[in-house]
Amino acid sequence: MKLAATTTDHLTVHTAPVADPGDLVAHLPGPQALAWIRHGQGIIGWGEAARITLPGGTDRITAADRLLRDLFAGADVHDPLGLPGTGPVAFGTFGFTPDSPGTTLIVPRRVLGRRDGTAWITTIGDDPGPLDLLRPPAPPGPLTWTDGAHTAATWQDAVATAVTRIRAGHLGKVVLARDLHATADAPIDPRVLLRRLADRFPGCYTFACDGLVGATPELLVRRTGGTVESLVLAGTAPADDPARARALRTSAKDHHEHAYAIEMVRQALTPLCDDLHIPAAPEILTLPNVLHLASPVRGHLNARHSVLDVVAALHPTPAVGGTPTPTALDLIADLENMDRGRYAAPVGWIDARGDGEWGIALRCAELDGNRARLFAGCGIVGDSRPADELAEAHNKFRAMRYALEG
Repeated sequence: MKLAATTTDHLTVHTAPVADPGDLVAHLPGPQALAWIRHGQGIIGWGEAARITLPGGTDRITAADRLLRDLFAGADVHDPLGLPGTGPVAFGTFGFTPDSPGTTLIVPRRVLGRRDGTAWITTIGDDPGPLDLLRPPAPPGPLTWTDGAHTAATWQDAVATAVTRIRAGHLGKVVLARDLHATADAPIDPRVLLRRLADRFPGCYTFACDGLVGATPELLVRRTGGTVESLVLAGTAPADDPARARALRTSAKDHHEHAYAIEMVRQALTPLCDDLHIPAAPEILTLPNVLHLASPVRGHLNARHSVLDVVAALHPTPAVGGTPTPTALDLIADLENMDRGRYAAPVGWIDARGDGEWGIALRCAELDGNRARLFAGCGIVGDSRPADELAEAHNKFRAMRYALEG
């Protein structure tokens, strides 16, 4: 594996408390945005002190973690707060498969953060000066929409094929995704999308990193010292369909799908944790457009594993791949007719202590100039119906369509 890193000669890092900055998104000075925000708390970043880029590989997550640890170990850090997210921080994304592009960690020159009533700014290099806008954000304007790898009809055919394979006993579950393309007249500013997503989905983790923007409901892992937390989501119903929403609590199909995801998380985290708490039954997570079966998981690490060690153990979960995982990934490659890139892969941040928060890149879009590529996926089991899955995918597209169109 070839590893590439670009960085300043030496990282001199200063963190200092500041007055409450208010709206974090409003402080992003330009469209090269880095962000991780939930309920108004989190961190934003801009500028680039270092970048670690990997071409892929099965060990891409642990390799990135190792390179970052080496980089941070040589830094001169002045951090009187010592909170998760203070000191040097890297925002990152990974490709969904070992061959998918997009595995990158970015250490910004400036980080502005707020957590539990404490706000701070971290600077690498010279003093940041005033937090002024370099370019005000502008909405993308009219959009032209086109299908991605599948039309609605051909994607339903793919779902029907998957159901046939599952009923034949080849696997228990597979997650099939669609993509959708939007083209604007001018470059799309991620800050506009961040603003709309953070306002409409405050309970989700609104993120931006290297052109990937979204608001995911799914926390893959949070590490705070020796404690790790995860939120497992599998099983979905539209929030605007009262009958389907009521049925979600007792739906055999959705609970079956959720059970696969929980069992994988149990198997992945048990070797890393001295104790692990998983609820006996899922709860209902309510979002503006969908409901999910959700199970919060909490454990205590049995060694000094970084948050990326846990990410490597968990990805890909059955919630985004299927089970058995190798069989499901093979079927995804056969039926989706596309590379997911960074969709459904880990996105988040890590600090020099190994603390951090990483979500699964759902309800997201890849931005490239005036183009956006949106994604939506559905868990397919033996009694899935193609028309219902298409409707669910359409519902999941709504979050990013709203972010782009307003």
